[in-house]
Amino acid sequence: MLNRLHDLLRLRTSPPIFFGAAFIIIVFVVLTITVTEWMDSIVSTASNWLYTNLGWFYIFGVTLFLLFLIFIALSRFGRVKLGRDDEPPEHSGAAWFAMLFAAGIGSILMFWGVAEPVSHFGEPPRGPSLGIEAETAEAAVDAMNFTYYHFTLHTWTIFALPSLCFAYFIHKRNLPPRVSSIFQPILGERIHGPIGKLIDIVAIIGTVFGIAVSLGLGVLQINSGINRLFGVSESAIWQLVIIGVVGGASMISVALGLDKGIKRLSNFNIWMAVALLAFILVTGSTLFVLKGTFESLGSYVMHLPELALWNDTFANTGWQSSWTVFYWAWTITWSPFVGIFIARISKGRTIRQFVSGVLAVPAGFSVIWFGIFGHASFDIELNGEGGIVETVVEEGDIPGALFAFLEHFPASGFVSIIAIILVTIFFITSVDSAALVTDTMANGHEDFNPLRQRVFWAIAMAVITATLLVFSGSGGLEALQEFVVLVGLPFFIMGYFQMYAMYRALREDASELPAMRTRQWKKVLPPEEIERRKGDEDFEGEDAVVEPQAEEEAPVMRDPYIPKRVMGPRGTLSARTGSAQIIRPQANRPHRSKHAKPPTRDADGH
Repeated sequence: MLNRLHDLLRLRTSPPIFFGAAFIIIVFVVLTITVTEWMDSIVSTASNWLYTNLGWFYIFGVTLFLLFLIFIALSRFGRVKLGRDDEPPEHSGAAWFAMLFAAGIGSILMFWGVAEPVSHFGEPPRGPSLGIEAETAEAAVDAMNFTYYHFTLHTWTIFALPSLCFAYFIHKRNLPPRVSSIFQPILGERIHGPIGKLIDIVAIIGTVFGIAVSLGLGVLQINSGINRLFGVSESAIWQLVIIGVVGGASMISVALGLDKGIKRLSNFNIWMAVALLAFILVTGSTLFVLKGTFESLGSYVMHLPELALWNDTFANTGWQSSWTVFYWAWTITWSPFVGIFIARISKGRTIRQFVSGVLAVPAGFSVIWFGIFGHASFDIELNGEGGIVETVVEEGDIPGALFAFLEHFPASGFVSIIAIILVTIFFITSVDSAALVTDTMANGHEDFNPLRQRVFWAIAMAVITATLLVFSGSGGLEALQEFVVLVGLPFFIMGYFQMYAMYRALREDASELPAMRTRQWKKVLPPEEIERRKGDEDFEGEDAVVEPQAEEEAPVMRDPYIPKRVMGPRGTLSARTGSAQIIRPQANRPHRSKHAKPPTRDADGH
């Protein structure tokens, strides 16, 4: 039946995966619209239970993933190339970084660049447990610690782990670009069976809903921006209009493909973002911002081990559930989409280059971004007119944080319009990248496929966004947070299996190195003990010595990847080196007696 429907629609995909994921999406949308209160009650109850009982599991999992990536990069497996051993990288470093930035975290930076540090500055996360007072220098320091914790190494760890697994199994083992391929060392051929298809359906559903949550945040921010600039109401109607505009533009970018659509938009947007960053730095309190950024980086590095395992055990304020746990659950729903996307653009790089690049480069840019926006906000609150904390914390207008911030800078109206354009393009690149990758996961290959399939996934993300924002019982940001924590749970569970599968595959493909050989040493005894034992009949002087003495020479190590060459007979230089023998001209040869024996030659003529 599914195959007939597939052929009728002229699709070119895997029917069970495509229709299975599509069916779940349609059922969710219909139930949310028709039985809103019942769905809202189920989602709220389940998410509250997860926040209370499994928040620690989310926090521990991300830290463990980070330690695993560092271990793999520093081990002997770090030299393994993600592709053929002689294959160079497909993209330059600058283009690679631009696509990482736009597809992974660009939209997050725009939404939370001001909102995150200001929220923690006005309401310190560890205020109840450490006695930190709001809107003080101490609160600013702790706010930046948590901001860096949320958006640097740990966020990119969530992206890097599945990305590395995808890159290895797609480019090295040439498996289909699906989440199920990562489990090939465990499942074998069953990745093509019911278990593998179930894994791929869950991955596609999580990706679609994760992008929908991100798109929802972007819609709220765009709506807040045009409300401040043009007086447009923050209403469901305008949110639907924005969703339609972003979704339509995403479909156009999807149709143009990776190089013409996503890559060009990414490169354009990264330069606009850098220009906005430079504008804030130059027109604000430059010295204060620069000093604060460097100082906050040192504080973050010093407090990172504590933050990575902090669970708010004693104060138990519930803050971490609505911030850290939400972030990790939300980010990991992006991981299949971002993972395949990063793997696709990272072919030809070694594991060590991949891990260091994916972790360090975007995380470093995030430090600069949040450092400049965060400290510029603190300067306005501590030394300027203030008012941002009132907007973000007291009024709860998190989507409007960026625009409230820009009102304190020259040409605020024009700069706010630029910011709206930036936010819009970032979400367009996120949706079109996700639609492209989701279609790839459903198909199991990257060859030509009908455009209608990619367009379907873009529409699905837009429809789910509208459903969560407009039709869910909670509405707005609360509905997005409650739902995404449920979707993220199976991805965290799969993360543990991904680490095992990756390590097992590396050991299988690179093989085990033999035990390290070392030379052996004789037993050393004190001189007086040697003298005492000389009188014993069983004592042999060679068994023990006074000074350390090796029994044999140190072994000479040979590169295991270079085949051992069988050398010719020793004697001539050509025989010893394996090179061709040089025949000298007759006139230059030394005179030889006619009674001398001719030189012997081996089978190769040497």
